[in-house]
Amino acid sequence: MPNPPRLSDFLPTTKKECELRGWEQLDVILFSGDAYVDHPSFGAAVIGRVLEAQGWKVAIVPQPDWHGDYRDFKKLGRPRLFFGIAPGCMDSMVNKYTANRRLRAEDAYSPNGRHDCRPEYPTIVYTRILKQLFPDVPVVLGGIEASMRRLTHYDYWQDKLMKCILCDSGADLLVYGMGEKVTSEICRELDNGKPVSQIHHIPQTVYLSDKEHIEGGITNNDIILHSHEECLKNKKFQAENFRHIEEQSNSIHAQRIIQGVDGKFAVVNPPYPPMTTEELDATFDLPYTRLPHPKYKDKRIPAYEMIRHSVNIHRGCFGGCAFCTISAHQGKFISCRSKESILREVKKVIEMPDFKGYLSDLGGPSANMYGMAGRNQKACEKCKRPSCIHPHICPNLNTDHSKLLDVYHAVDALPEIKKSFIGSGVRYDLLLHQSKDEKCNVAAREYTRELICKHVSGRLKVAPEHTSERVLELMRKPSFSLFNDFKRIFDRINKEENLRQQLIPYFISSHPGCHEEDMAELAVITKRLDFHLEQVQDFTPTPMTISTEMWYTGYDPYTLKPVFSAKNQKEKLAQRQFFFWYQPEERAGIERELRRIGRQDLIPKLYDRQHYPESSKNNHSPKNNQWNKKKRR
Repeated sequence: MPNPPRLSDFLPTTKKECELRGWEQLDVILFSGDAYVDHPSFGAAVIGRVLEAQGWKVAIVPQPDWHGDYRDFKKLGRPRLFFGIAPGCMDSMVNKYTANRRLRAEDAYSPNGRHDCRPEYPTIVYTRILKQLFPDVPVVLGGIEASMRRLTHYDYWQDKLMKCILCDSGADLLVYGMGEKVTSEICRELDNGKPVSQIHHIPQTVYLSDKEHIEGGITNNDIILHSHEECLKNKKFQAENFRHIEEQSNSIHAQRIIQGVDGKFAVVNPPYPPMTTEELDATFDLPYTRLPHPKYKDKRIPAYEMIRHSVNIHRGCFGGCAFCTISAHQGKFISCRSKESILREVKKVIEMPDFKGYLSDLGGPSANMYGMAGRNQKACEKCKRPSCIHPHICPNLNTDHSKLLDVYHAVDALPEIKKSFIGSGVRYDLLLHQSKDEKCNVAAREYTRELICKHVSGRLKVAPEHTSERVLELMRKPSFSLFNDFKRIFDRINKEENLRQQLIPYFISSHPGCHEEDMAELAVITKRLDFHLEQVQDFTPTPMTISTEMWYTGYDPYTLKPVFSAKNQKEKLAQRQFFFWYQPEERAGIERELRRIGRQDLIPKLYDRQHYPESSKNNHSPKNNQWNKKKRR
């Protein structure tokens, strides 16, 4: 058993910890909205470790107090290169509020789930404080909050379009997406004496500039979006913009995007190519302690509890789900770790004192995309599709699960591993796909059986999201008939193997395009399948998803056709109630709503006739209706 980590094994968070390393001045100071967990699932730790490995002196100030005298912002002094803002693993507003704008039960990334450890919009709050205290020190933004707010975006919590976050924060540069390469290059440029105001060429960065100082000038190859001011006047312009933003986020050879705002231009440089296996391995092989910083002794960090015994095996997702931000941040092309790197991390988990032999997750953004890519890479280089599997699985996509099975087998062969669970979402459409390559079909069947028999902790969670084909099309999710097919396979394998496992589906209400009638039919269909739904949520508009753009603008960005959305709380709750048809207290409201929308025919499909209130029988009996008509005459 390895010795417990020392304080000096973590990136320093205080002046004293810097002195333990003999550091007098730091090169980079990162301000994090999350608690500091030294684990490859936490962005600030990753960036800190990457820079440390390249010789830079890096410290993290987690969840600084933004009130009073700002002592947390002063305590480490002035960095030699820049301040970095890492606002957190989630957008701060998504992290804090529910779809009904109510405070969440806890902040998953704060000690003991406390809500008072970070401000709303920490990117803006932290930057303004640092610019007040150290006006001449560059501030570089990163993380989800900055990445998803890099251009004009709709903010659900303020119910308005907001500018590129560089404008409201006053920062000098923004890094979007996974930031290892970008941040390293920024360090090199600043260390070579280049002013931050001239660092306009680095891929995957955003900067503000007047027209005369845009790197290389505006060219015919640039995509010029409608300005922020134009979008404020015309929602259709915002919808048109988003199609370009999404397409370029998912292109190997992306174009530069430029948007006018406040008399200047926000310039979005194209992203770096996806990381190679060697580059990704190097990031995950850094000397993480895999633990929260000792300052959190005896405190619970909920997000860490979820992932402490898990291992991430790849980055990227080609699903392109309309409500998801993964492809906008990580891209749609899959970057895989090597089996050797994965095994090295698994062995680190095995060495943890509290490990009992069970890996909680061996997965990624989607559980079963590891090792998958286009057969003809030249075709992928020309492709702008936001999804490789919607509206149909691309014939160029190699859907072979063999490499993933090889990883599972190697991990499970370790004597200390009793069971490795797959906690990430499984794409069952990939499992059911009939490839022209029979080897892929055999591997998919083998994977399905092995998943169900060896990697499920009693409940397998999947995400059909809805039952309406029209809503699923807008969500970019597969037909619900595929879920039915997968359920039959799941039930059959359970029966053959004498297992008693459950299939737990996820569903969303109030997604753009969804009406109450769609939710009523969802209730009937899921009842017929004997589901009492638990894993459900009301759609929350989050920055930079196509679903959010449809919700705010009322248009599909790709067709510019109008799309209905339930907007107010009354409309949203009317849809949500259908998830819980089986709860007695919901029955009266559901029956009332079904009559209001003219779908009385669904009441007997939800509720047994003998349990109807007398009034319901009268309202839904054809004979009684005829008798009432005669009586009125």
